[in-house]
Order: sequence, then C-alpha cells, then structure tokens
Amino acid sequence: MLNTGSAAPDFTLPDQDGNAVTLSKVLSDGPVLLYFYPADFTPGCTKEACMLRDAHADILDVGVTVIGVSAQDEGSHAKFQQKHDLPFTLLADTKHKVATLYEANGLFGMTKRITYLISQGGTIDDAVNAMFRIGAHEELLNEALQRYADS
Repeated sequence: MLNTGSAAPDFTLPDQDGNAVTLSKVLSDGPVLLYFYPADFTPGCTKEACMLRDAHADILDVGVTVIGVSAQDEGSHAKFQQKHDLPFTLLADTKHKVATLYEANGLFGMTKRITYLISQGGTIDDAVNAMFRIGAHEELLNEALQRYADS
C-alpha cells in the first residue's frame, strides 16, 4: 500500500461505458476516493459498493469524487453499476497496471481491497487496506467526510 503523504500515480483507464478517465483530470475538480476491489458481483464487493452508493450524496456534498477500480472489463462494470444503481465511475484495470502502481495486487492476480483518499493536489491523504473488513473502509469514508466538511 502506498504511504500517506506520497504522490498518487497518475493513470488513464476505461470506465464502464468505455470512456477514458484520467486521474489528474478528475482531481482538477477536487479530491478523489479511489477504491480498489477484487471483483464485481461478489458479496464483499457488492456490500462495499452499496455502502458507497448509500453515502454518495454526502460524499458529493463535500466535493469528493468516488472511483472504483477492479480487473473486470467495461461490460462487467456496466452490469454491476446498473444492477446496484451505483452513481459513481468504475474503471476496468484488466491488465492490473494501475493496481500495480497502487500496490493493490494480491495473490493469484486478485485485486486487494484498498481505499485511498487523494487530495486535489494529488497527494495521498489517507488509506486503508482491509480485505475482509468493509467497516474499515467505511471508517475511512466517514473520516474523509468529516475532514472535507470542516475545510
């Protein structure tokens, strides 16, 4: 996992609709909650995505953009997004290049569940790596909401 205070590596990946998304361009609008997850439609990943969905209005209120990244392709992401009414972008990292940049590669090619809070300036403000503890990611989200609401 990358250290707090380090620069967030820039990247470009296709989203669920096949559009290219570049982190530095998204950061020009404000901070980003970048979360890596193992796979669409698995119980833990669905729980995490739905937690973010349910908090999305509050996340937007403090100016944070949510982006999910996993190794599935655009079609899988589109189905996952539609089935669970996810209001945020999902990026297809089919070659694990971005997961590698963010030290989110796990055993057997599975993406680790890691969440990064990236400042508008491109610095990692906070991070959590908790594969099976979705609550740890929710705690990071709540801390981020508080941090940006106070600023």
